[in-house]
Amino acid sequence: MDYGSASHVVLWVIGLMALVGAIGVVGAFWTMGRQAYRKD
Repeated sequence: MDYGSASHVVLWVIGLMALVGAIGVVGAFWTMGRQAYRKD
């Protein structure tokens, strides 16, 4: 595996981690927002 393909793999891994983190943040804000205006 040469340097070019290795750097592409690293960039894809970082991109996937950023995507999963962004989805997690959106999900956390969404659940917190739903809990905030749900009056039990």
